[in-house]
Amino acid sequence: MKRRALFFTALALFLAAARLCHSKILWAEEALPLAAALQVKAGLFLYRDFWFDKPPLLPLFHLLAGGLDGWPLRLLGAAHALAACALAFAAARLRWSEREGYQAAAAMAFFLTFDTASSAIPVAADALMIVPHLAAIWLTWKRKPFAAGLIAGIAFLCNSKGLFVAAACLIWNWRAFPALAAGFAIPNIAALMVLWSQDALLPYYDQVWKWGRVYAGVTFVAEPLKNGTIRTANWLGFHAALVLAAGAFWLRDRAGDGVKWAGWAAVSIVAVGLGWRFFPRYFFQLLPLLTLAAARGYSLAGPRLRIAILLAALVPMARFGPRYATLAAGDNTWADTAMDRDSREAAALVKSMAEPGDSLLVWGFRPEIYVYTGLRAGTRFLDSQPLTGVPADRHLTQSTPLTPELARSNRRQLAGSAPSFLVDGLGSYNPSLSIAAFEDLRPWLQNYRVAGKSGFSTIWRRRAD
Repeated sequence: MKRRALFFTALALFLAAARLCHSKILWAEEALPLAAALQVKAGLFLYRDFWFDKPPLLPLFHLLAGGLDGWPLRLLGAAHALAACALAFAAARLRWSEREGYQAAAAMAFFLTFDTASSAIPVAADALMIVPHLAAIWLTWKRKPFAAGLIAGIAFLCNSKGLFVAAACLIWNWRAFPALAAGFAIPNIAALMVLWSQDALLPYYDQVWKWGRVYAGVTFVAEPLKNGTIRTANWLGFHAALVLAAGAFWLRDRAGDGVKWAGWAAVSIVAVGLGWRFFPRYFFQLLPLLTLAAARGYSLAGPRLRIAILLAALVPMARFGPRYATLAAGDNTWADTAMDRDSREAAALVKSMAEPGDSLLVWGFRPEIYVYTGLRAGTRFLDSQPLTGVPADRHLTQSTPLTPELARSNRRQLAGSAPSFLVDGLGSYNPSLSIAAFEDLRPWLQNYRVAGKSGFSTIWRRRAD
C-alpha cells in the first residue's frame, strides 16, 4: 500500500508539473469549452442562449476549474490525467496482476505527457473520453454491465464517440445488453429532460447533431483514404513503444480473448476514422486499449524486446521533453502558439478600452479572447463558424460555406445584436471571410469603427450613440 501511495504521488507531481508548464497557453481545443463555461457561469444556458456545437458535459467539466485558465485549468487537467492512470492501473490489476497495473498507469502518464501538446494538454472532447472509456471497460470486466452502461452514457454526453465505448463493452459481454443499454439510457434521458425543460432541446439538436452531421459528412481532405493511412501509420510509429508491447501481448497471451480484443480494436479504429480527418486527438480512442494491452505485453516480453520498447519510448520523450524545459523557462515563442500570442495581444487592447458591462463578439475561431478579456458574449455566437457556414478546420484557407442558408439566417440574427467590441481574428488569414466581407453585415458594421489592431486581429468598437 505504501508503494502504491508513493507511486501515485510521484505520478501526480509529474503530471501537475508538466501541465503547469502550459499555464500561459490556451490551446484551440480547450478555448471553446472554457469560453462556454464562462457563459454558463454568467447564468446563460447551453444551446438556448448561445451556440455551442459540442455535447453538454464538456463545458460543465471546465466549470470545475471555475471557468479559469492558467494554473486552475492545468491542475484540473492533471487531476483528469491522474484519474486515467488510476483507472488504467485498476483495470490492468483486475485483469492480470498489480505489476501490469503499475505498467499501465506509467504508460498512460507517459503518453498523456509526451504527445502532441495541442492534443495531450487540453482536456478537450476526445481527451475527456479517456477516463469514462477506461472506467466502462473496468466495470465490464468486473461484471457490472449496468454501471458500465451508465459510464458509457456519460461518455456520450462528452463526445458522440461514447457510443463506441458502449459497443466495446458489449463486445466483452454481449449477453449483458439489456443492463448495459439501460445504464446508457439513464444519463442521456436525464440530459434530454433538462434540455427540454429549459427550451434548449431543439437548439441542442440543431447545433450538436445537425451541424455536427454536416461537419463530419464533408471532409476538407483531398485524399481522405491516403491521409488516413499516412496519419495512422505516423501515430502508430510515434507510439511504437505501445505498439511493440501490445504486439507481444497479442502474440504471447493465452487467455483466449483475442477475438474480443480485436473487436474492441476494430470499433475504436472506426471511431478514429469518423469524418476522415484523423486528427492526432482522435487517436485517444485507441489509447485505453493499447495501454492495457501494452502493460501485459511488456510483462510477457523477453529482455531484448523490453529494451526495444524502452528505446522506442525515447522518441516521443526526445521530441516533446525539451519543450517542457523551454516553457518552464518562460519561452513559448514557437509557431504552434503564434495565434494564442496574438489573441493575448488583441485581448489586452480590448481590456485597455473596455468599461464595466461591455460585451464582445469574436469573429473567427478564437474563443480564448473571451477568456483573456473576461467579457461576456454580446451575441448568441462565440465564433464565426455558424455565421460563415465554414468550419474552423478549413476556414483559414477555404471560403465555401457548407450551410449557406443557415449562415445567412444566423447573420440576420447577429445584425439584431449590439456587442460593445468586435474582434476579427480571421480576416488577416482569409480576407474572403473577414467580417467586413459580408455584404449583408455592412449596414450593421457601420455602427462600429476600427479601434485597434494586433498582429493578426482587428478590433472594432461600437460607436457612441
